[in-house]
Amino acid sequence: MKYKKIITGDKSVTFISPKYGEAYHSLTGAREEAFKKYSEPCRIAELAKKGSIKILDICFGLGYNSAAALETALKSNPKCRIEIFALENDEGILKKSLDLKPGIKHYDLIKKAIKNKDRRYENGQIKIRILLGDARETIKEIIKNVKINKNPFDAVFFDPFSPRKCPELWTAEFFSDVNKVMKKGAILATYSCARSARKNMEKAGFIVKDGPVVRRWSPGTLGIK
Repeated sequence: MKYKKIITGDKSVTFISPKYGEAYHSLTGAREEAFKKYSEPCRIAELAKKGSIKILDICFGLGYNSAAALETALKSNPKCRIEIFALENDEGILKKSLDLKPGIKHYDLIKKAIKNKDRRYENGQIKIRILLGDARETIKEIIKNVKINKNPFDAVFFDPFSPRKCPELWTAEFFSDVNKVMKKGAILATYSCARSARKNMEKAGFIVKDGPVVRRWSPGTLGIK
């Protein structure tokens, strides 16, 4: 498949998905989006000060959101232990990341996880695991892992393609599965404010609030467990 390369407003790179016909990031700034729409509203810096943080990155793509979380957390607390589980169904977009330099600290760790055959990286302080497959199925593995280890997530980055293009990941059923692996008070952040998405989040048990407005008229959405 051919991925059309796009230079976004902050000079960072994204691509157009050949399957969905949408960009993987905001065209106003892919790098900016990772920090402003995900790390900041999920309070990654604040959580890092507690000493450890566990993040679920749904629709990982090029890994910008996870990399931004690493930069944010380690700037807040250099000794913070960080664990990231990432869900992605497109191996092609993972490979595209290997040639990129988005200007986010620790992006090299994202690349190392992608390069490893088991799609994992660990250095004693940071753990990254990428699960390749349909997120509706891989979330089941996450649920089992959380039940066994009794260690739910502090934050969720929810970044599928739009509800119009990828409705299967914006259902109440999928949101319910995500809700099951989150700590009480944990925040799910997403760029979309679609009415249908918010309604399904509420059905799944989330308290729904407006997220940040970043170079657009409408806000993102936060789901609080």
